[in-house]
Amino acid sequence: MKKRTIGIELGSTRIKAVLIDENHKVLASGGYDWENELINGVWTYDLNDVWTGLQEAYAQMKNDVWKQYHEELTEIDAIGISAMMHGYIVVDKNDEQLVPFRTWRNTITGEASEKLTNLFQFNIPQRWSIAHLYQAIINGEEHVENINYLTTLSAYIHWQLTGEKVVGIGDASGMFPIDMKTQDYDEQMICEFNQLIEEKKYGWKLRDILPKVLSAGESAGKLTEKGVKLLDPTGKLKVGIPMCPPEGDAGTGMVATNSVRQRTGNVSAGTSIFGMVVLEQNLSKAYKELDICMTPDGKPVAMAHCNNCSSDLNAWVSLFSEFLKTMDIQIEKSIIFPSLFEKSLEGDMDCGGLMTYNYFSGEHITGFDEGRPLFTRRADAKFSLANFMRAQIYSCFATLKIGMDILRKNEHVQLDEIMGHGGMFKTEGVAQRYLSAAVNTPVTVMETAGEGGSWGIAILAMYMLQKSETELLPDYLSNKVFANMKKDTISATEEETEAFEKFTNKFVKGMLVERAAVENL
Repeated sequence: MKKRTIGIELGSTRIKAVLIDENHKVLASGGYDWENELINGVWTYDLNDVWTGLQEAYAQMKNDVWKQYHEELTEIDAIGISAMMHGYIVVDKNDEQLVPFRTWRNTITGEASEKLTNLFQFNIPQRWSIAHLYQAIINGEEHVENINYLTTLSAYIHWQLTGEKVVGIGDASGMFPIDMKTQDYDEQMICEFNQLIEEKKYGWKLRDILPKVLSAGESAGKLTEKGVKLLDPTGKLKVGIPMCPPEGDAGTGMVATNSVRQRTGNVSAGTSIFGMVVLEQNLSKAYKELDICMTPDGKPVAMAHCNNCSSDLNAWVSLFSEFLKTMDIQIEKSIIFPSLFEKSLEGDMDCGGLMTYNYFSGEHITGFDEGRPLFTRRADAKFSLANFMRAQIYSCFATLKIGMDILRKNEHVQLDEIMGHGGMFKTEGVAQRYLSAAVNTPVTVMETAGEGGSWGIAILAMYMLQKSETELLPDYLSNKVFANMKKDTISATEEETEAFEKFTNKFVKGMLVERAAVENL
């Protein structure tokens, strides 16, 4: 029988499960929609909803298998779990949750983030697990002394399914800095943190409460009887299925876009946008604009993460759609979007002097705690639909460019290719061309770019089963997963790159207007 693996990813709005075969083709899938809640000022998910969603996504996938193949799903060769990175899940010695899950979305750890960044001389963003832990210590929260285990969402679920307190190195790198040489938590920083909190006299040291770090391809335990019941309450799934290291969504996104090799990267563009670049060596210093994390096989990655991408663009498209309905013209947004994107190609390369800011929320790369969506123009600007749409799409990439330029201009990082994925790239050849101009690098979009992290973690589970003794993850992906994959690569012209550079300079200069809007509107 051919090998099959299951990948399950818990994203911010959807839990998705996929079944793939040994050729990495998706055989069946299932999903479950969920939302975070703001409770007492903290963005959270109830962990009971985790199991409800996990079981529903699995059940839908299982039913899909029955509908397509008339097969009862009982035997699987391996399973992988992925989820949103960072955040704060802590339990006591009785495995009881101490406080509600604090997700990556929270910005309540500013003091801890700043102090740890200064201590380590390494950027510690607010969403990192160690920032949440130290902020709880600064706040004098009583639960801290009772912590027995601190973990991420993917590693928590994996622990419940297998009994193993382990985490993939990519997800681990969003908890605490990783030493590239040891492929483990940075021991010097571990010691510095223990010294920092020594006077508290807690009954634990930091390493004692963190999950063990594993790399792609390593065995991470097996599905237990308890795990079967949590995943498949019917109990028909067999006990003892091997599981790969649990990973974060950034790592599985890298796998799903074949961008784990050095000198490659990927940009995910949707409601938010982030660019990830696999580095050949560590950066010369810490930058507040950049996170440093790891690929699933332990290579350093610089990430520029922006909170804002397509929200303002979507709002304008909704306005145009409302106008059409007012005129009794019924056109679906699925048609309006590509039509407007393609129209932007007719615009001037400098957007005719139009300027727009897509800041629905704050943006740490440019130093904004809040945002105000803003469109402005000079009286002599060329105000056309094509220029308006071009400016809107440019603004989706402008802040990302500011972060990515640090790598290119300050650190002289060389890139061969960027993989683009997410809703922004659905219209062929438009956003892809503008992103290439923004990052001055060829941008490739693949036909599987929409498969996402559930497919990525299913591939990691298959890699654990099928890799040869010396086969590295980048080679496995290039030779066995993506070798015959249909893809489209676009390289912006020198003129287009220069035009985007000029737009970004004006974007930065005009931030005084955006800041005034935040302060006065």
